[in-house]
Amino acid sequence: MSRTTTEAPILNAQQKKSVRIRWFLVGFLVLGGVVNYLDRSTLSVANTTIAGEFGLDAFQMGLLLSAFSWPYAIANLPAGYLVDKFGPKKMFAFAAGAWSLVSIVSAAANSFGFLYAARVALGIAESPFFTSALKVNERWFNKSERALPVSLVNTGSQIANAIAPPLLTFLLLTMSWRGMFVIVGVLGVVIALVWLRIYRDPTLKEQAMIKGAEAQAKAIASVEKVGWGQLFKYRNTWFMILGAFGIFYTVWVYLTWLPSYLQTARGFSLSDSGWLASLPFLCGIIGVVFGGWLSSKLVKRGVGTVLARKIPIVGGALLAAAAVLPVAYVDSTPLAIVLLSVGYFASQVPIGCLWTLASDIAPSNQVASLGAIQNFGGFIGAAVAPVVTGAVLTATGGSYTLVFLIGGILLLVGALSYGFFVKERPEPASEPVDSVPSH
Repeated sequence: MSRTTTEAPILNAQQKKSVRIRWFLVGFLVLGGVVNYLDRSTLSVANTTIAGEFGLDAFQMGLLLSAFSWPYAIANLPAGYLVDKFGPKKMFAFAAGAWSLVSIVSAAANSFGFLYAARVALGIAESPFFTSALKVNERWFNKSERALPVSLVNTGSQIANAIAPPLLTFLLLTMSWRGMFVIVGVLGVVIALVWLRIYRDPTLKEQAMIKGAEAQAKAIASVEKVGWGQLFKYRNTWFMILGAFGIFYTVWVYLTWLPSYLQTARGFSLSDSGWLASLPFLCGIIGVVFGGWLSSKLVKRGVGTVLARKIPIVGGALLAAAAVLPVAYVDSTPLAIVLLSVGYFASQVPIGCLWTLASDIAPSNQVASLGAIQNFGGFIGAAVAPVVTGAVLTATGGSYTLVFLIGGILLLVGALSYGFFVKERPEPASEPVDSVPSH
């Protein structure tokens, strides 16, 4: 994973016009992210409703809420390789079509086992989406530009998280949770068909225009033919996995248990919790964009690209920990909502930069693979979070104190992993630092 420092070209007005399709593609990926995360959110919003219908306790519901994340995490590994091999057009369209079909089929669930299997299938189907989006951005933007579009794509998930509680709660109340699953599934079919129609890769002339010397450097790096498995020989890869685990764990406590927390611990009704749960997620939209903006600003001021990614990642994780940890001891509901909102804002500041960091460190033919490996680590955390939370709630009679303490501690683990152990220069884990030649 050697790197070559290059100057990214600054496009003039005419050149920007000739490649303006790239911003349209970014906009469509944002929309795709919204639909993608609406699919993921259906079960969380219907948490108490489905638990009541199927007679599930908190631990069983935790298992069901984690059923998506385990296969999603594992499937990210081959998904990254497949995106590098077949390209983002085919893989994104396949993913959107597959996850939509699974969502529609899920509406027919009549048992815990059926719904669990459907969530497993959903996790596998959705795994190529963000790696495809990363590949699109790597192909259409140079290094100095990339943080903002990658972060914008990640706002799609946060927009969905913000609108999902009120929107999906409305669908649940008006047409049952089964109708909600069908409607969201149909939206994904539309996304897949439109993507097949509009997407294309940049031409060789456009690549040279966008990236300049970077395009040549990437081509040289690609000739090195670093094997997919070779990425696991680098310390950076392992600490990116650990760091993503810590950050994603807490994010998925929000995504899977926040509506239930507001209803059971704070006493809000189903309809009220739908609106209140959207507040932290609205803050998350701002957090993702802020992280990308800050990283881009730092690069333009001469900060090294890897350091410019790490500053929002580490700073965001530390601020999130500082906000989440006190929630465990706060009696005031308004203050708890404020802290949860600040915590989620801060936890989203790193998200776009995590993906951009992968594209900065990896050679061109391994960008999606390294991004997927990092995402694998993140979604191991996402898979563990609902199960551990459910087990804690069962063991403590519904107390969320330990839930927030665990989340805050793991955010600190994430900050330390990226801050101290992810380096500008990748180093194979099997070799001492001094034996690695400089590049």
